[in-house]
Amino acid sequence: MNYYKSDYILTMKDIVREGHPILAEKTKEVPVPIAEEDKESLISMMNYIKNSQDPALAKKYGLRPGVGLSANQVGLNKRMFVAYFTDFDDKLHEYHVVNPKIVSHSVSMTYLPEGEGCLSVDRPVEGYVPRYEKIKVKAYDINGQEFTLRLKGYASIVFQHEIDHLNGIMFYDHINKQNPFKLPENVEIKSLY
Repeated sequence: MNYYKSDYILTMKDIVREGHPILAEKTKEVPVPIAEEDKESLISMMNYIKNSQDPALAKKYGLRPGVGLSANQVGLNKRMFVAYFTDFDDKLHEYHVVNPKIVSHSVSMTYLPEGEGCLSVDRPVEGYVPRYEKIKVKAYDINGQEFTLRLKGYASIVFQHEIDHLNGIMFYDHINKQNPFKLPENVEIKSLY
């Protein structure tokens, strides 16, 4: 499978699970201008996220809710992801992100007190996942336009989780192996809320 048609309804059967080699690989850059098939895959991926957040559609298709989905999570070795969520300030974030790079980040860190989850991980994983509190990201949108985003808090965490996927890193790789609830020392770090 090289791509998904935009009207293809992705379901949990399309989500690659932990242990699959594609989740441990660094994904390949997407050529810009962005090919139609890559745009179609991004639309299909975004539809999964939106459907997963709609209780009726999630039940109908048996979807686990998510806020982000990277291409390698649906078996595509491409450096792109989608994100769709409402931040704590009730701002709606909707992004089709291609070839993202974190160009700078804060020294201060944050974490979700309940930990992180992942559509590719079918088990609960306890522990704190330290993330940069603020990041600046450069990327391309679905139309091949370059953009720069400054993100903080929850949005910053979502982007770091998805960019990690594109680099073959799982969220639990950041959890302290000896003590899952131990936070990094010598750095300013506080719970997101």
